[in-house]
Amino acid sequence: MKRRLFSLSVAAATVAMSLPALAQTKWDLPAAYPATNFHTVNLTAFANDVDKATGGKLKITVHAGASLFKAPEIKRAVQGGQAQIGEILMANFQNEWQLFGADGLPFLADSYDASMKLYKAQKPLLEKKFAEQGMVLLYAVAWPPQGLYSKAPINSAADLKGSKWRAYSPATARIAELVGAQPVTVQAAELSQALATGVVETNMTSGATGVDSKLYEHLKFYYDVQAWLPKNAVFANKKAFDALDKPSQDALLKAAADAETRGWAESQKVNTDTLATLKARGMTVAPPSAQLKADLQKVGETMLKEWQEKAGPEGKTLIDTYKR
Repeated sequence: MKRRLFSLSVAAATVAMSLPALAQTKWDLPAAYPATNFHTVNLTAFANDVDKATGGKLKITVHAGASLFKAPEIKRAVQGGQAQIGEILMANFQNEWQLFGADGLPFLADSYDASMKLYKAQKPLLEKKFAEQGMVLLYAVAWPPQGLYSKAPINSAADLKGSKWRAYSPATARIAELVGAQPVTVQAAELSQALATGVVETNMTSGATGVDSKLYEHLKFYYDVQAWLPKNAVFANKKAFDALDKPSQDALLKAAADAETRGWAESQKVNTDTLATLKARGMTVAPPSAQLKADLQKVGETMLKEWQEKAGPEGKTLIDTYKR
């Protein structure tokens, strides 16, 4: 009898020990930016919030620096179920759907307030598109305003002609074409090497990426043109989301809402801090000349017109809603 009780106790203990493992769900979250980037820091805080809120039932592992999938591969990986959740720079996917690139249009939304207004107009359309593709939009956070980096002084768009211009999206490639520069596609993870080897000479990106990639080691000038504020979107595979129990889904959505609020606030702080860092590292940080700003605004007008032609009725709905 004692032996039978002992066997039952061992069996019960074995079952009890295996229950947490059976109940736990593990998700992989590929991200394109370094672990120290504010977007990635926010993702890590988001994952920790989910872990705590679900009592460890849902564990999200953040894979920073394009270590699991390269930036252009992340969306497809989540869509196809290779990863359960991911983060992308939406402007990178404009060729797939024009509205992904709305926040990459120069001078359409060039402040945090304008960027949030554009996001509110975009959000229902984004949620619909992600749902059609078998995914759930969780949250989005803007990058700091995009400025112009260069090796030499830039006083007008004419000074950009012939320069090797880093393009990270269809919009940045189009800017290069319109100013007569040579677009070179380089993702954030490869930017430092591209600069060190002379593949890139000019670049439009944020102060945050400037610090992440140590652009001050290779480029001498930063013009704070505040051209646009592209957004990163975080989204989950719909099947993976639906497989969670209701409390875990609610916890995930609450953590996402908190991450969105936190991320936008941090973006503004990062903008101030990183421009100060660029200065401290020896870069000339200055506003654009009146001529350069006028030239770039003209580029923006051309690109908005082209975008609206491609975006069709959905694009018109978005712009009309945004401009109300």
